[in-house]
Amino acid sequence: MTVVSDQLSVDSNEAGLKTMSRRIFIWLLAIFLLGTVYAEAQQPTKVPRIGYLSGAGPDADNLKGLRQGLRDLGYIEGKNILIEFRNAGATEDLIPKLVSELVQLRVDVLVLPQLTMIRSAKQATKTIPIVMVTSADPVASGLIDSLARPGGNVTGITTLTRDLTGKRLELLKEIVPTISRVGYVLPESPDARTRFKEYEAAGRALTLQLQSLPVQRQNPDFDEMIQTAIKEHVSALVMPRSSLLIVNRKRIAELAIKNRLPSMSERSDMVEAGGLVSYASSETDNYRRAAYYIDKILKGAKPADLPVEQPTKFEFVINLKTAKLLNLTIPQSVLFRADKVIK
Repeated sequence: MTVVSDQLSVDSNEAGLKTMSRRIFIWLLAIFLLGTVYAEAQQPTKVPRIGYLSGAGPDADNLKGLRQGLRDLGYIEGKNILIEFRNAGATEDLIPKLVSELVQLRVDVLVLPQLTMIRSAKQATKTIPIVMVTSADPVASGLIDSLARPGGNVTGITTLTRDLTGKRLELLKEIVPTISRVGYVLPESPDARTRFKEYEAAGRALTLQLQSLPVQRQNPDFDEMIQTAIKEHVSALVMPRSSLLIVNRKRIAELAIKNRLPSMSERSDMVEAGGLVSYASSETDNYRRAAYYIDKILKGAKPADLPVEQPTKFEFVINLKTAKLLNLTIPQSVLFRADKVIK
């Protein structure tokens, strides 16, 4: 009986030790798992970075629109989204360097407004998604395969400025019926030369002759450009989309007013700086829409599968202060159609 009692005591002790060991193991496992969860919770969440290259300065409407669009989608700059901003100004030679800099930073998305910038980015990376907001024809320019199926790493918005050339000249002639020769301010770029030909074709249908007024990107002489316009008997100007003209918009407006030359612009900020009129899609709306593409891409969508959009909203802006300085009376029928009148 004594042996049996001792054996039972041993078995009971071993069972107790096993139970205790299991409990210790469970406690240790629980501590380990809690520690892992805590450590993971302390790991900083990767904040996506947007590489943004501009030719118009950080306060331009396009960047304001982009930021607004991101806020509308729940992105707070500095908290769950970062924007790496670079400004090429009117110096195209800086573009490859700045694009390369953004690529090396391994940003999650590139947002680019100009054809030269988009082409440079396409050469620099095949993997970083590119969201464009451009006036160029992206298919004809070879940026994408088609609007519906872009292919590659480029998508976004095309404003297709060329589709509005006839409308702009039509409005300009309605405002100034006496014009017969229109000067097209021609920045030094292939895209601008292509658009000049489009204006020439549209002008013929309105019995308007287009005169090119070249401006060099390096040390541009706008006084000389205006003198050429006067010499060629130009009676109005067309101001295309160009970082060179945007950066110098106030100077150009002053010279145009001084020499009594009404102007039609492809951007409303040219009118706000003193130009006479503009007819274009809203820059702010275009860049607000670009945020939609950024959001889709950050959530896993591929640029190749996101159709390129075209704007549906266009703004006709008139500067009455400039009209007064030019001794022009804007017809009431034209004023009624304006989306914005600067008084």
